Amino acid sequence: MGSFSIDGQRLAYAEYGSGPKLTILLHGLLFNQRFHEALAHDLAERGHRLVALDLLGHGESDRPTDKWRYSMPSFGAQVEALLDELGEREAVILGTSLGANVALELAVRAPDRVRGMVVEMPVLDHALIGCALAFTPLMVALTAGEPAMRAVSRLTRLIPRRRLPWQADILLDWVRQDPAPSAAVFQGLFFDRIAPPRDERAAITAPTLVIGHQFDLVHPFSDAGMLADELPNARLLQAHSLVELRVSPLRLTNEIAGFLDECWRPRATKVRARAS
Repeated sequence: MGSFSIDGQRLAYAEYGSGPKLTILLHGLLFNQRFHEALAHDLAERGHRLVALDLLGHGESDRPTDKWRYSMPSFGAQVEALLDELGEREAVILGTSLGANVALELAVRAPDRVRGMVVEMPVLDHALIGCALAFTPLMVALTAGEPAMRAVSRLTRLIPRRRLPWQADILLDWVRQDPAPSAAVFQGLFFDRIAPPRDERAAITAPTLVIGHQFDLVHPFSDAGMLADELPNARLLQAHSLVELRVSPLRLTNEIAGFLDECWRPRATKVRARAS
């Protein structure tokens, strides 16, 4: 684990593998960098260097209760600050759900620092109803029901880490954490934009692999397809299910590894003839 500071807040990250082919891994909402741990190990064995970031309010990073600190643009700035901390000019950005939208924010904010993107389960225009149905009750529970949620947090923290399958353990991370900062994350994101608008997305030229799946109100496949159509250098890959990359990852991991290799191939240089 490593850490750095931005705007007086400490952010934590974990590194896997080594070498010049850097990929930044970004987790989903209220998850942490362990969300991509298995994928990081697999890709590191294939010659990639992975850095998994805990965004502010998540995991081992600071978790302030100031709602104004949480927004997609601020998360994008945190990823750029991580690149500065690592001394790297650019990286491929791989994000899931919240992390997918943060990858888009960085591509708009600092396009020269994005070598490529893997955007898994983006949350865009067609997700509005699904997000309202799924997240409004949770936000109410974290605020109005804070005492009860805090009791649940204390109980789940008694369960030893690494004693369960990692998929179950990262799900428990959702409720292990103090509910007050989690509520602040929800409320901060609720009152800000969830992603760059359509015209800004259409200007993103980085090579992009968009991964989506069917039958998910929060991450509708129509959003993944729309994004793949909007971006000039994107292709769409359909997952068999919401959990394929977590429980049966080989097919998608092979696709992701191949895409990362493509991103890091030397780019053709343009030779300009000088006028005599």
